[in-house]
Amino acid sequence: MSTMMQKLTQLEQRAVTQAQDIKQKDKKIAVLEEKLKILQKSKEGTSTEPSKTEELERTCLQLQNQVWEMEQFLNDYGMVWIGDKRERRDVYPQEEDERREKAHNSSQHLWQPGRSVVKDFRMDFNLVQKNIRDLNVLAGEGEAHVKHTVGGARLERHAPIPLTLFQNGILMFNGPFRSYEEPTTQQCMQDIMDGYFPTELQNRFPDGVPFQLSDKRDVVFRERQRWGEFPGAGQAVGSRTGPASDPASQPVQETSHLPGHRLSVGQFLNKLPKTVIKEGKVIDIRGAIEQNLQGSSSSQSPSVILIETPSLVALKERLEADEKSRPATAKDVSTLRVKSEDGEQTFILKMHFSETIGQLRAYLNQHRGEEQHLYDIVSSFPQQRYSDDSKTLRECGLVPNATLLLRNRNPS
Repeated sequence: MSTMMQKLTQLEQRAVTQAQDIKQKDKKIAVLEEKLKILQKSKEGTSTEPSKTEELERTCLQLQNQVWEMEQFLNDYGMVWIGDKRERRDVYPQEEDERREKAHNSSQHLWQPGRSVVKDFRMDFNLVQKNIRDLNVLAGEGEAHVKHTVGGARLERHAPIPLTLFQNGILMFNGPFRSYEEPTTQQCMQDIMDGYFPTELQNRFPDGVPFQLSDKRDVVFRERQRWGEFPGAGQAVGSRTGPASDPASQPVQETSHLPGHRLSVGQFLNKLPKTVIKEGKVIDIRGAIEQNLQGSSSSQSPSVILIETPSLVALKERLEADEKSRPATAKDVSTLRVKSEDGEQTFILKMHFSETIGQLRAYLNQHRGEEQHLYDIVSSFPQQRYSDDSKTLRECGLVPNATLLLRNRNPS
């Protein structure tokens, strides 16, 4: 009996495993039958729907028209879709020629200064600030790109364009100031408010450029006038002279300072020519201006010596004073360049027109420290000797600048 029971249990286990195998095979058969049905349907569809090709052609034409409309839209804003050159097709050469002609015409009729005016322009500072942040991301702000050089290539970052927004206009780069009433400014700001880079920068920066925005919407920019204006406030006859009670009548914050980094003395001098030839004379431009700006003989070479005079002291005090309280530059000051007897030293003096030849001689003697001062002061062109110590520089014609020579005088 025990052997019979063992055989029965083995048969039951075998029957369970076979039942599981049958279930798995049934599932595989069902999946294969489903795939077979899908395959038969696809074959039937290709054989029973010959118009499928025509439908695809219509879809292709529709997509091509949409692409053409998108390219025309980009051309309206001064942009061109480049894409991949390998994707260019010549399936419809006539339509391609028409598209190129329309794109060319539209690029010729892009906005030009003085020909286009933005209708109903309204400056939205918040929108400009938001769109500039997005445009800076598109322009790759802070990202380095490869710039090819003669010897190879190097990485560099785009320098952002400084843009300052005032209440009455903008300042781009280092100026000039541009009012919101100008059509060029309206177009520039409208492009940014529409979410595009300004059209006027397209030729210089075809791939876009980041902006460094400075929001001064509460400040009114006033351009500096060549002649001073009346500083007070105008009053009408019979009007109240007391303080205004209306907040709107309170003075608005104004500025005439151009934002940006100031040039150093060296950078400013490098922008000037070294020398200028005038009336047969070689005039040192950088040297004279550097002496006026620095006002010190410590940085001069040993051959050029700046002698301290009252006019030079006044010039130093003016340069050290604050810009607001700085007095006007004296116009009656002459610059004299005096060469020594051997020609190895050049003395530069700042003197008033009313000072005399005797005072010039005293400044030279005080600096040179010689016990015997037997020399003549002469000019080479015109040849003239200045021996009268009582004559002023104006009377001698040594204004506003002159070059003089020192000649040894015979004791006899």
